[in-house]
Amino acid sequence: MVREIHANEIKEIVKSLVIDAEYFLPSDFLTAIEKSIEKEESEMGKEILKTILDNAKVAADEEVAYCQDTGYPVFFVDIGQDVHIVGGNITDAINEAVREATKEGYLRASLAYDPIIDRKNTGDNTPALIYYNIVPGDKIKIKFAAKGGGSENQSKQKMLKPSDGWEGVKEFILCAVANAGPNACPPFTVGVGIGGTFDYSAVLAKKALFRHIGERHPDPRIAKLEEELIEEANKLGVGPLGFGGSTTAVDVKIEVAPVHIASLPVAVNIQCHAARHKEIEI
Repeated sequence: MVREIHANEIKEIVKSLVIDAEYFLPSDFLTAIEKSIEKEESEMGKEILKTILDNAKVAADEEVAYCQDTGYPVFFVDIGQDVHIVGGNITDAINEAVREATKEGYLRASLAYDPIIDRKNTGDNTPALIYYNIVPGDKIKIKFAAKGGGSENQSKQKMLKPSDGWEGVKEFILCAVANAGPNACPPFTVGVGIGGTFDYSAVLAKKALFRHIGERHPDPRIAKLEEELIEEANKLGVGPLGFGGSTTAVDVKIEVAPVHIASLPVAVNIQCHAARHKEIEI
């Protein structure tokens, strides 16, 4: 049986989703910061981590955006094959939701129409970047992330050789984290995409950021690599906001895909400590 969902319902739900994500940092991230305070070796690092928690509380209590860079709106949308959207187009509904959320939530408009010629601001954070996936069932699952420019600018992609193996992959990832330094506002969440094609590896890396802090890859072999990267990343000494310390990354998450026998694409998507993401099922 086909289930009908009205486009206006989607718009209202997504609008609340966007505003809530901008105001309230995820509880799993806040818990990770609390635990990091206990382990942080630098006194300045401890104070910075405490300040992050203080800022998060102010944003939540006052219902204001946690960061002035309210980010590029990115959505991953799983649409059940038994869903029929009525009363409009889902892409239009999502963009209208972002438009209204930007105005009603007093969010900074951060998108430019043209990347090269005039870079004129769109004025309302649209159009959003939306990845669709058709899945079984009669529900719609929407994941939203506000991707700040500072961390996005430090993300990297490289086409390695299969002979580079895990050591080559690890070296590239850790180099990306080290080079991000203070510019991407650590402590980071690091999304890694390995496999697929040039473009899809980057999508995988961004998709990885949506997993909860501490949620390991279901393949124990990949999970072990994630743990290895977390340990190595925190030995880099970048520390909270780049002032040095033992808390450079709160988590590293890897997503993998089948790959051509001649290729080894790897993408690293850095997420700053303002890890603003939220999801909902309709």
